[in-house]
This record gives sequence, C-alpha cells and structure tokens, in this order.
Amino acid sequence: MDIDSIDQALLRELQDDARQTNRELASKAGVSPSTSLERVRSMRENGIITGYHAAVDLEAVGRPVQALISVRIRPPARPIIEGFREWAARLPETIGLFVTSGSHDFLIHIAVPDINGVYAFVIDRLTERREVADVHTTMVYEHVRSRRIDPADGRRRPR
Repeated sequence: MDIDSIDQALLRELQDDARQTNRELASKAGVSPSTSLERVRSMRENGIITGYHAAVDLEAVGRPVQALISVRIRPPARPIIEGFREWAARLPETIGLFVTSGSHDFLIHIAVPDINGVYAFVIDRLTERREVADVHTTMVYEHVRSRRIDPADGRRRPR
C-alpha cells in the first residue's frame, strides 16, 4: 500500500488523538469524512494501523521506577530463547521486551513501585532462571517517548 500525504496526515492526527470522531479527524486532515473513513479502514486492513491504545502514566498507577535490564541466555538455542521471551513478556513488571544481538540476547524494560522492586525482579525472577547467564541493569532517570511515528519518505509498505 502506498502511503500518500493524506494517509500521513490521518496517521499524524490519529497518533495525536485516536479518540476523536471521524468528522473531527477528516476536518483536521483536510478531507471529507467519507475519505477519512475509507483511508483509515484501508490502513487498518493493510496492517499499517495495528490498534488503538490508552497511554498510561506509570507514576499514577504506582510504577514510577523504570529500569532496562540486559539478559544473556545460555545455551543460545532457539527453544530456550523463545521460551524465555514468552515467559519474560508475561511478567507484570515488563512493559517492553526487545530480542537483541550483541553481548546480550534481551533488553527488558520494567516499571515497578520502587528500587526494591527492581532488585526483586532481578534477584527473584531473572537469576532464578537456569538459562540466565548474565544480567546487567540500567536505571532509567527519564523516559522520553516519541508520540508520533511518520512513514519513511519514499517507502512503501509491503502487503
């Protein structure tokens, strides 16, 4: 699917506020409501828009302390990597999980109530796993998120 300037405008507006009405969205993107509805439906069907989510303030829900934890798995076999990935992604402290290359296999982003929560996650959860060979923890002082992701110029999304 080609992403043109109308689709880009719709994507920008939806990323700013996905709860707005189609009429409001169309007005802000400078198109008719029927065009807006058709374009958004097409982007959903083509996998460009994958869902709508509520942004949560971690401090307001009692999880203000964040850490990034690098984990090395041994032996690095596919079933072990996949099993660890599925286990770690289900943990309530996990808010993001990256499978990585380099000296570590995973980067786990956690949010917990306090520093003791970080310690408990590392000691009571991670190091208890037999396949965990190494753990490196980095505390997060501030997490700045990009609220908008624009398509790369001149790129087409494969179907």
